[in-house]
Amino acid sequence: MSQGEAAGRGTAKPQDQGWAWMVLVAAVVLQGLTLGFPCCIGVFFTDLQQEFQASNSQTSWFPSIMVAVLHGGGPLCSILVKRFGCRFVVMLGGLLSGLGMVSSSFCKSISQLYLTAGLITGLGSCFSFQAGVTVLGYYFVQWRTLANAVASTGVSLGFTLWPLLSQYLLDEMGWRNTFLIFGGILLNCCVCGAIMRPIQLASGALPQSSKPEEEPGSRAEEAQLSNGASPHHPTLQQHTRRTKCFQMLQKYLAFDIFCQNKGYQIYTIGVTWMMMGFALPHVYLVPYAIHNGVEEHKAALLISIIGFINIFIRPLTGLLSGHRVFTGRRIYLFSLAVLLCGLSNFICVISAEFSVLILYCVILSIAMSGVGALVFQVLMDVVDMDRFSSALGLFTVLESITLLIGPPLTGLLVDITSDYHYVFYNSSFFLISAALFMWLSFCALEKKNKLRKASKAHLDNPSRYQYSESSTEPKAESQSPPAVEFITSI
Repeated sequence: MSQGEAAGRGTAKPQDQGWAWMVLVAAVVLQGLTLGFPCCIGVFFTDLQQEFQASNSQTSWFPSIMVAVLHGGGPLCSILVKRFGCRFVVMLGGLLSGLGMVSSSFCKSISQLYLTAGLITGLGSCFSFQAGVTVLGYYFVQWRTLANAVASTGVSLGFTLWPLLSQYLLDEMGWRNTFLIFGGILLNCCVCGAIMRPIQLASGALPQSSKPEEEPGSRAEEAQLSNGASPHHPTLQQHTRRTKCFQMLQKYLAFDIFCQNKGYQIYTIGVTWMMMGFALPHVYLVPYAIHNGVEEHKAALLISIIGFINIFIRPLTGLLSGHRVFTGRRIYLFSLAVLLCGLSNFICVISAEFSVLILYCVILSIAMSGVGALVFQVLMDVVDMDRFSSALGLFTVLESITLLIGPPLTGLLVDITSDYHYVFYNSSFFLISAALFMWLSFCALEKKNKLRKASKAHLDNPSRYQYSESSTEPKAESQSPPAVEFITSI
């Protein structure tokens, strides 16, 4: 038994009641501290440029690294959760986040920020957030859907409060002292982790086989041993290492699903391409507003407006998309939200007046709410739930790559042209093209599947390449929480 499993059986607590609601409060705070934090980096963009004499491209690398690691560290977080348990990983993430921001306050070059605020704080935020979401699956069964929806409001609260706090502290004491204070604030993730006490699952909640499952490759090893091969034979050791490596990739990065499931393939490519432009407004909106004469505190308020509207719109979008009318068609709602995100960027090109930028933020936040509420629900629609965790691993790793390179490449274009309008042109291009690609591809796939059904009506089982239109609502009452799960959010 691993230490993570042992920790998960350490304390007997009833689910869906009592201490579970304290854990939910901690999860709300945790998501506000971790996922909400990167949105405030744009407030410091101009000051960091002046301090280190850095270009737009150089400065944008550090928030890009932070967000990419936050999204792409899921497989590593899952391994740690399985080994040490959720509570330990949340607290470890809090320590790393705090250490990263405290170290950032002493940086002497922009490249040092890549390591401290980018890599260390990003990795810590990833551990705290994803382990914090995983533990909700153990504390809630009947109310698991509600718990995850409530916890996600922490992201919107973080979007609302972080920019305002950042601008106030920046005006009062400069960016170095502000980063030092942020380090102390992020250490509160450890307090949230301490609240998340290990829980003993109810009898029968976690299905276990009477004997361990036979791992792929074990029969081959037994055959070689029966033929007289030594377990320490170099050939057998090499084969064992390859087998274990393959098993690890299969568990956390489901390349087989990507190759076989056309719906998952289209969706993953579309979202990965979309992420090249999705994060650009969050990084460059504040610098763009300041560059066009908007006061700094008003510019910071723009990001807070996006977060505030998200608090109300995201839950409504989730409820609307859950209606049975949209079952099997949520991909089209998602594509529509992405398309609206892309079209809204043209508002900034028309004018940089503060009133116009407020209108832009309102429309963008409504569209973003749709993207955030649907991105993982659509993934559940196109992938079987028993492979969802593996599919999510590859999904988040690929999107983290484009999240990493998108802002710096756009920053390089702004440096060359000295025109911030290219930020919004770029964002619109990637978002609109991704939306059209997913919409048209799924229409073609759906049409192909209908023709296949018609020609093979006598077959009982549909093709494995089918994008299912049947209900895929989560069965909270009958399904147990997965032993290892990593979730990211937009």
